[in-house]
Amino acid sequence: MDDDGTHGRREATGWEPDDLGPGFERLRLPLGEDAGGPILATLVRHVPPARAAARAATPHAVLYVHGWCDYFMNTGLAGFFARHGVRFYAIDLHNYGRSLVPGSLRGYVADLADYDADLGAALAVIRREAATPDGPPRIHLMGHSLGGLTSALWAHRHPGELASLILNSPWLELQGSRFLRQIATAILGPFAKSDPLRVFRHPEWPAYWESLSNEAHGEWDINPDWRPRGSFPFRAGWMRAVLAGHAQVNAGLAIDAPVLVLLSRRSLIQPLWTPAAMGADAVIEVDVMARLALSVGRRVTVNRYDGALHDVALSAAPVRRQLFADLADWLRAYGPAVPAGAASTAAP
Repeated sequence: MDDDGTHGRREATGWEPDDLGPGFERLRLPLGEDAGGPILATLVRHVPPARAAARAATPHAVLYVHGWCDYFMNTGLAGFFARHGVRFYAIDLHNYGRSLVPGSLRGYVADLADYDADLGAALAVIRREAATPDGPPRIHLMGHSLGGLTSALWAHRHPGELASLILNSPWLELQGSRFLRQIATAILGPFAKSDPLRVFRHPEWPAYWESLSNEAHGEWDINPDWRPRGSFPFRAGWMRAVLAGHAQVNAGLAIDAPVLVLLSRRSLIQPLWTPAAMGADAVIEVDVMARLALSVGRRVTVNRYDGALHDVALSAAPVRRQLFADLADWLRAYGPAVPAGAASTAAP
């Protein structure tokens, strides 16, 4: 990494059509190299229809950060923000999704702060594109699961940068307890130091994937190359980075932006799919996350959703309708001045 934290970042090339189809474009953000070779991040933007362009020209933008073993795919979420006057962007972090290149260490990072390079490159583009004669745009950061943890830590380290922070089922603690995390940290330490790329065997837990994928019980078209049925390799260095992030949250964060936390009403963490998995979080312990979330900043709102999946925005249509109604209220408080009822909150 260079002294400025950019991994030797070079200038990004131009926008090109994205796999999501009309209305979506992507931009490669070269970040240098790591142990797997060249690395890059990919910024996706939503280019709304002309009738929404006037609202999207308002000086607010959102950057969405995906979770572990994940990538951006939710076109309905992008459309919602565009209808409410917020420019929508999403990033596939390095070693994920659109950013995978031959030799990529899928999902690997040695320190969650290394994603500062990805987010910095993306925000530089957003601030340049969304600037108005009055100045740079107001930025809303939205992170899911591990992306929620990453976003919360970034917001803690960068006071004064955000209009708001939205955490969609953030992974703030290891499943089990703080005590188990401390034990795991002690066990992993020697391996992460001597052989950070060492892969630990783990059983597959496909229940959540089956709740999402239209090849199983869900409704979403998932790219199998970017989001496998199982998981990316669990490497020692990555596991240490995640546990260190959990420890930082437990020590207390001081996020100065208003924080909105979105969580399912209940958890059902089990390896095999059952019908009950269609209405619960199969990845994190939501009650633990709700308690921890209250300590990340001064202004924290926690919303719970009956029947929500781990990604609340990919839950069934009734849950999405409630989510979008709540997000509309949030944007009326902290986003552009869009009058109540001026844009649809229906779930696409």
